Amino acid sequence: MDDQVLNNLPTFRVKHGMSQQELADAIGVSRKTISTIETRRFTPSVVIALKLASFFNVPVEEIFTLEVSSS
Repeated sequence: MDDQVLNNLPTFRVKHGMSQQELADAIGVSRKTISTIETRRFTPSVVIALKLASFFNVPVEEIFTLEVSSS
């Protein structure tokens, strides 16, 4: 199964006028963590995903979605 977690994190971050570092500082992670989430090289833990959703005051599904492969 090749399911992938997609995200709109760059859109939310830019919409709020934030750099990766500013967002990282706001939720207590490294800038590299934000970068690797945005480029889909890292799927965040539930805790990080919930922190991001809480920070942007949206349901987690507005930032992250699951793309299910049909195999």
